[in-house]
Amino acid sequence: MKRVSWSICIALLVYGIPALASEPGYDRVTGRALASRSEVIAPHGMAATSQPLATQIAIDILKAGGSAVDAAIAANAALGLMEPTGCGIGGDLFAIVWDAETKELTGLNASGRAPKAMTLEYFRNRGIDKIPPYGPLPVSVPGAVDGWFELHGRYGRLPMADILAPAIRYAREGFPVSEVIAYYLSRSVARIGQYPGFAETYMPDGSMPQKGEMFRNPRLAKTYEAIATKGRDEFYKGDIARKIDAYMAEQGGLLSYDDLAAHKSEWVAPVSTNYRGWDVYELPPNGQGIAALQILNILEGYDIAAMGFGSAEYLHTLVEAKKLAFEDRARYYADMDFVDVPVARLISKEYANDRRKLISPTQASKRLPAGDAALDDGDTIYLTVADKDGNMVSLIQSNYRGMGSGMTPGELGFVLQDRAELFALEEGHANVVAGGKRPFHTIIPAFVMKDGKPLISFGLMGGAMQPQGHAQVIVNMIDFGMNLQEAGDAARINHTGSSEPTGTTMTDGGIVHMESTFGSATRQALKSLGHRLGSSDGSFGGYQAIMWDEEQGVYYGASEVRKDGQAAGY
Repeated sequence: MKRVSWSICIALLVYGIPALASEPGYDRVTGRALASRSEVIAPHGMAATSQPLATQIAIDILKAGGSAVDAAIAANAALGLMEPTGCGIGGDLFAIVWDAETKELTGLNASGRAPKAMTLEYFRNRGIDKIPPYGPLPVSVPGAVDGWFELHGRYGRLPMADILAPAIRYAREGFPVSEVIAYYLSRSVARIGQYPGFAETYMPDGSMPQKGEMFRNPRLAKTYEAIATKGRDEFYKGDIARKIDAYMAEQGGLLSYDDLAAHKSEWVAPVSTNYRGWDVYELPPNGQGIAALQILNILEGYDIAAMGFGSAEYLHTLVEAKKLAFEDRARYYADMDFVDVPVARLISKEYANDRRKLISPTQASKRLPAGDAALDDGDTIYLTVADKDGNMVSLIQSNYRGMGSGMTPGELGFVLQDRAELFALEEGHANVVAGGKRPFHTIIPAFVMKDGKPLISFGLMGGAMQPQGHAQVIVNMIDFGMNLQEAGDAARINHTGSSEPTGTTMTDGGIVHMESTFGSATRQALKSLGHRLGSSDGSFGGYQAIMWDEEQGVYYGASEVRKDGQAAGY
């Protein structure tokens, strides 16, 4: 394990606010990342989540004979209780699973669709030109519960009652709120605390729980129990569905019982690109995963290793590659049941070669076109688990905008998501709103294969930061030689202001947000290239990863310093 210098330790303490988690740095002489800790190594199984109690639940499930998927579901249920600022059963889910028996990599899109009544005409008739971020209107069908049961039906071993039992127990008996989550809970009150059911669920004593305070959610315990004993139909066709329907009708929302009853997840084939010998996999749209592949394809044309980690040359190239990928993201990414998204073309090497020509090495771009690819601040949780048989799951789940819409129905103990905010209200746009359509999605799991064998299951939560983060992690490992922990701890950038799938356009080049440990010389060099720099605003994501070492027969686990998380094995 590398020693962290006193100067970096001081920096970590100083710059932990407002995110309330430490910010990593790098050696300014060698450019080498300074890890917050060594990697975790274990032979029988591994779990990495953003909450230590959830990680321990996953390990307990593995020890009880559960599969990687069983443990992932158990951890996700716990996070819905313990980290409601990032996820919950009112939201959506995506996963990539490696099946060691069949040697198959599969993907699950468990995102929900817009209510049938959510049409472009509905918003136009009411003079609404942008779907609001909170309240009843941005609520789409929550897909997470169906996602659990789809995953469990194919890869589960233990009964769902056993899988959900730890979360149910913590919901009833209480758990101590961790530091980062206490901070984000307090921020949620001003945004959504006024909606019926929210305060009753999360502020039973009149205020949000503080760090270290024991918090209970008996409403969620009852909901989990109903799901565990009666199955997924209880959520989509039973009493839970009816309570959601009644609540949404009272609030003037569009989500109905029929919308819930019609929901079904979709199994999809992950797509990939090869980056210097590693096959990096993402899920196809309606998510933004292929943006990471597009960024990597563009970066592959440069000698990134020679540029050096933290150099202005590298960061400039990374930002410009991101801008190009996000222009395509704004134009093309949408529900593929409604739009013919040219995925193969977008992630091809030839297309990247064409797009790369638009990058100037001496000037930041202010505005860029989307490519001709025609065939003619949200938060999230990410977790990954691997079991003794070699199965691995990469799972991401979210409500969007932290706790979601604020709609907290029927004493059920959770908030409904506001993912439909991401629809465009522009006729002809690929992501234009339509009843039954899945909105553009930010949450993306990732996976790496090498020579046809599983290597790394990883992800990085945080809205539009995610594809940028995926690319930075891969580059850190391949081009800069970092290990699994270093790659996530290393200082990151987050470029904002690109064109968006909601219809907004980049006109001024956007803003490059940099973690504070990047040096002043690098910042000045980026400014001289025409980049506008923002402050370290805490929106740099949260990374978890597991790597399989076939030669030694062991797993490596990593959980970065910016969250409350933990990687653990047995």
